[in-house]
Order: sequence, then structure tokens, then C-alpha cells
Amino acid sequence: MHDSILVWFRRDLRDDDNTALAEATRRGQRVFCVFIFDRDILDALSSPEDRRVEFIHASLVELDAALRRRGGGLIVRVGRALEAIPSLAEALAVDAVFANRDYEPAAKARDAMVAEALRRRGIGFEDFKDQVIRDGAEVLAQSGRPLTVFTPYRNAWLKRFSDDDAQASTLVSGRLALPPSEAGVPPLSATGFVPAGLGQTPFQPGMRGAEAAFRRFQSRIGDYAVQRDFPALDGSSQLSPHLRFGTISLRRLVAIALSAGARSGQEGAAKWLDELIWREFYFMILDRFPHGAVGAFRAEFDALEWAGGESAEADFEAWCAGMTGFPLVDAAMRQLRETGWMHNRLRMLTASFLTKDLGIDWRRGEAWFARQLLDFDLAANNGGWQWAASTGCDAQPYFRIFNPVTQSERFDAAGHFIRRYVPELAAVPDRFIHAPWLMDGVDQAACGVRIGEHYPLPRVDHATARRLTLARYAAVKQRAPG
Repeated sequence: MHDSILVWFRRDLRDDDNTALAEATRRGQRVFCVFIFDRDILDALSSPEDRRVEFIHASLVELDAALRRRGGGLIVRVGRALEAIPSLAEALAVDAVFANRDYEPAAKARDAMVAEALRRRGIGFEDFKDQVIRDGAEVLAQSGRPLTVFTPYRNAWLKRFSDDDAQASTLVSGRLALPPSEAGVPPLSATGFVPAGLGQTPFQPGMRGAEAAFRRFQSRIGDYAVQRDFPALDGSSQLSPHLRFGTISLRRLVAIALSAGARSGQEGAAKWLDELIWREFYFMILDRFPHGAVGAFRAEFDALEWAGGESAEADFEAWCAGMTGFPLVDAAMRQLRETGWMHNRLRMLTASFLTKDLGIDWRRGEAWFARQLLDFDLAANNGGWQWAASTGCDAQPYFRIFNPVTQSERFDAAGHFIRRYVPELAAVPDRFIHAPWLMDGVDQAACGVRIGEHYPLPRVDHATARRLTLARYAAVKQRAPG
């Protein structure tokens, strides 16, 4: 038993079913809690208006209130975690710092340096598994190597799973403490950031927001497999930001999938559990193969020749702005800019379009999503982009290229989603909504839009782009050893 422990919150902004917090209350007489607005992270952001910082701040206010109801509270600092955590731990005279494990390369390096700084002060550091069910070497092939194809990973994950894996951790009451000088969460302005329009997103921050989203999804999980691919429907879970910042426990989400029939043939629940396992798969890939964070997982695809020059720059800017001339692609990109979120089917479509229609390096798209997504997670974002670009593990085969028109016809047949985010096409008839450039002058006049003036012509011919993409990938495959 320790006299006192400092719990370092990062991407686990909840007091309920939090492994590090529960373990600290079990092993410490006094437990302090801290969150650091890490300048090493904040200073890398491109604008003082960032929805993620606002989401975190609002979630911290709620977390602080919850901890105070338990007799403690949250210490909040703005600075470099490398310096702030050892300094605070020493000032509080704690025996150890507890945190939940992170798997990103930069975070792992940071934690190693913090642990060493604490060691030099005679203070311990322990981290715990919390944001995944399985990590490290817990899911391996029979050879002892990591599984780099999803289906075998999924099967091994399910084979190892027991109901105990989804059991919530519980706090020991009466252990939380707070120095009397701590007044609570400072204003957002103390971080150097300003409100960024969080209200324009479909997400309410904090544990209450997570609970509301959870309840909504729980009532429709049975339809998840059928409705999840249609962006005009309310078919997705809307829980991704809450998973990203830990305002809800993963174990709870796995438990609800199981209770809804994920292992007994209920298709919606089974598909939802698959998505949670995909998330863990990408965490494992990033953890075990960190080279994928900066280059192709399959190194031979680093030799791909991507489009460059002024034309490619103009194409990239048009893609970012939602002005490519392909309505569903553009609606998706505008949804991202307006709300900080994009439907998963559309993430695949827009990534395929950038890499295989426009021929632009997937890393540029990955970086754009990293700037815009409220639910940005390096493992999932990198994994998704490399899947679409056919450069990753278990990636989409390079010869499977999304057709932006047929995808639109299939997943937004009546154009409801398109008309919401591309209002200049609102009056375009259904028969033209997926390819408005096919309208003649009479049709355009009738619906009040001139293609090429009010809305752009397509920036690329899909059939031509497909042929060029196949040739580029085939050239790399031919040069690859073996």
C-alpha cells in the first residue's frame, strides 16, 4: 500500500471504470488526480481554434466536478508534461504516478522519459491497460508474431475473450484527495485557445455527452449492420470522440455488444463488436510497427509516384474545400470542415478519391484529417488511410478503387446527404444528383444551377484516373522483391 499516488489523466476523462484511477484507490491511502494541457501537443496545433481542445476542456470541467463529489478533484496544469508531472509528483510527495497506457510512438517516448525523471526522484511510474481489451503480446499468431491480417486477429481476439475482460473496475471510496489551493479547471483561455464552434458538431462533450450518445445507440444497435453505411441515416454510434478521449469505457461498449447478441447471431451487435476489434487491431499495429506512422506499412509502396506540381496542389485544395465536382465526395469534405466529423463510409470514399482518382500522397490526406477530426486518433486515422491507399497491412487491394458516382448512387440514392452539405445542388433532380455535369442547359436552368460556375465540373475523369492508378501500383508491385 502506498501512502499517496498521483493519477495522470490523458485520454481517459472519466471517473467511472477507469483502470488507473481504480487501481490507485485500491493501492493508495491518498490519491491525487492531474491533467496536463501539454504544450508539446498544443504548440503543434495549427490554430488557436481547435474543437478538440474545447472538447477536452469541457470534459475536464465535468470530470473535476465528478471527482469533487467523491471527495477529491482535478489538478490542471498548462505546460510540458515532461516537466510538470515529475515536478508535481515531487511537490505532492507521492510514492508513484499511475496512468493508463498510450500506444502512439510519441506518447510512449514521453512516458519513458517521465518514468525516468520520476525514478531519479525516487518515485515510481506504472501504466495500465484501459483503452483496449487486449494489448502487447496478448493476441499473437501461433508463431509468436503479431497478426497483421484482421480476420485472424479478430478470431484470436474472440477466442481469448472472457466475460471478465468486460468487467468494470471500481473505485475504493474515501481515497481521493485535493490540495486546498487548487481552485478547479482554469478557463479555456489559459491554454492559449479560444472557443472553436464545438456547438456546430453533433457531439456533446464529457461523460454526460457520452452517456447520451450511448443510450441513443443502445436503442438502435440492432439496425447497425444495415444502416451504418448510409450517411443520411442516424445509423452510426456517434461514440468515436468519446472513445478517443475516454469519456466512456471501452469495456462498457464491449459489454453492450455482447448483451445485445454479438456472439449469438445478432448482426448489428456483431458488426459493432467487429468495429471495436478493428480499433484494437489498429492500436496493435501502431504499437508493434511504429514505422507505419510516417511511411507505408508495406515498405515497397513508399516507392509509389504521387502527383505533384501546381495541378496537384489545385486538386488537393479542391478536395479539402469540397469542390471536386463529385457531389458525395464534396458533401463529405464539407461535413468534415463544418462539424469536425465524417461518416466512416465517406472517410473511405474521400481517401480513395484523393489517392486513386487524384493520385495524391495518402499522407497529405491523413494530415488534413488529423487537423480536422474531433475524433482524431493516430492509430485509426493512419490505419484507415493506409487501408484506402492500399499501402497498409490487410489493406484494400490496389485494384479495388471506389467509383465516386456508383458509391453515391448506392449509399445516398435520393441525394439527401448531398443536398444537406452541397446546397447549390438542392434543386437538382434525383436522376442527376450524383453526376450533375450530365445535365443539359435546360435542366440546369430549371434547377437554378450552372455546372462549372455555381458548382465545379469534375476535376478528373474517373475511368482515366483508374487506369493510371492501376499502372502506378502495378509498376511498384513488379519492382518489389519476392
